[in-house]
Amino acid sequence: SAGLDLPGIFLFAILTLMALIADVVFIEEAIYIYKKIPSSKRSIIIWINAAAPVIATASCIGMWIPRSTMFTDFAAAMFFAIVIHKFLLMMIKECGGQKLLLRRFENGHFKISTGPCCCCCLCLPGVPITRQTLFLLKLGTFQFAFLRPVLMFLAIVLWTNGNYVLYNLSPKGAAIWINCFNGILTIIALWPVAIMFQQVRTVLTCKKIIPKFALYQFIVILNHLQTAIINILAMQRIIPCAPPLSSSARGSYMIQQLLIMEMFLITLLSRVVYRRRYGDLEPPECPVEESVESKETP
Repeated sequence: SAGLDLPGIFLFAILTLMALIADVVFIEEAIYIYKKIPSSKRSIIIWINAAAPVIATASCIGMWIPRSTMFTDFAAAMFFAIVIHKFLLMMIKECGGQKLLLRRFENGHFKISTGPCCCCCLCLPGVPITRQTLFLLKLGTFQFAFLRPVLMFLAIVLWTNGNYVLYNLSPKGAAIWINCFNGILTIIALWPVAIMFQQVRTVLTCKKIIPKFALYQFIVILNHLQTAIINILAMQRIIPCAPPLSSSARGSYMIQQLLIMEMFLITLLSRVVYRRRYGDLEPPECPVEESVESKETP
């Protein structure tokens, strides 16, 4: 960033301002959530809201200090792995907790023929909704929250020793194996969230679960798929080098700048979607809950 021309300095300044605004909006939203939302849901919702500003801030630091990219990527990846697990827990909490969810869907079945694992396998039978299947869904997201930081830490250790090169995808290199394992863990973690969303989306329509899930999906796609596509383009030299920047360095800059803009917009949208009055959070709220209560009243 030392050799920036005037347009480059202007672009960096605008993107840095976007990242700072995203952080300020999140802090203001966290204060609102802390004051207005019951303590049982407070920390989960703050964690989920923090995903976009944390990624934007990490990308901004990586943009200004290119040598720190490995560490900023580690911080963002570790944080978002936890957010995926928290999003599953939020859906369970919004249904009134595990006991109420099991009572509401006691004769129901989870539809497992959904993405990203089994969206093409429509003939798969439903799985009964029990305490054991709920535990397996939680385990599916928790393994990612636990193993992703371990893999990223291993990648950093190997990188400092010169054994991990992101663009060296030969079978003898560590990058191909770590990235493949990371991809498998990501798919396994995203599957339980999609299964749970398919089950609760009609019940939680009044709690804006569809726009919340859409924002979560946008972060997943932009943070994983977009990054992977740009890295592949840079590796194949489709993104041309522009001295003193190589193709890989330009690809890295492109990823960081796009993520800052995208996460800035998602932070603003999250504030609108998650901002709710305290009274709206208390039961009875959903039509399902109201119908259950009306049956019990006589």
